[in-house]
Amino acid sequence: MSKNSPDADVKFIAALAELLNSNALTELSVKREYADNDSLEVRVVKQNTVVQMAGPAPAMQYAPAPTATAAVAASAPVEDPAQHPGAVTSPMVGTIYLSAEPGAAAFVTVGARVTEGQTVLIIEAMKTMNHIPAPRAGTVKRILVSDGNAVEYGAPLLIIE
Repeated sequence: MSKNSPDADVKFIAALAELLNSNALTELSVKREYADNDSLEVRVVKQNTVVQMAGPAPAMQYAPAPTATAAVAASAPVEDPAQHPGAVTSPMVGTIYLSAEPGAAAFVTVGARVTEGQTVLIIEAMKTMNHIPAPRAGTVKRILVSDGNAVEYGAPLLIIE
C-alpha cells in the first residue's frame, strides 16, 4: 500500500478485480505513481480454484487390485463445481460464514429456494463483512464450503439451479 490513502488503494484494487471479471481477463498488472518514492504496484490474477478441506491423511490400507469395473468408474470424468452453470463463485479472498452470527440459522440450506439478490453467504475480508447475494433465483442444490473456512477468489461456493 502507498503512504497516501489506504482506503483509496483498497477501492482501486477492488475496481481492478471487477474490471478483470467484467472483461473476461485472467491477469492485470498496474503501477500507480503518487509522488517521489511513493507508488502502488498491483497484480490481479484470476484463478479457478477449488477449496479443499485440510484434515488428517487417511490411514493406508491394503486393497485388492482394482477390477475392470472399478477401473472404468475411476476413469470417469470428475465433475468440477466451478464449471457448473449454476455455480456461485467467490468475488474475493476471505473467510466464509453461512449465517449472520454464530449459532444463528444459516442463510440458505440445500433445497432452499432463493430469490435474486438474497444474501446466501457472508465473506469476511479485512474485518469487513461482505454479503454475497444470489445472482439468480432458483434452488440451492449444493453448498461447497464450510462455515469459518478460508476461500480464494473465484472458488465455487454453492450451486443454484
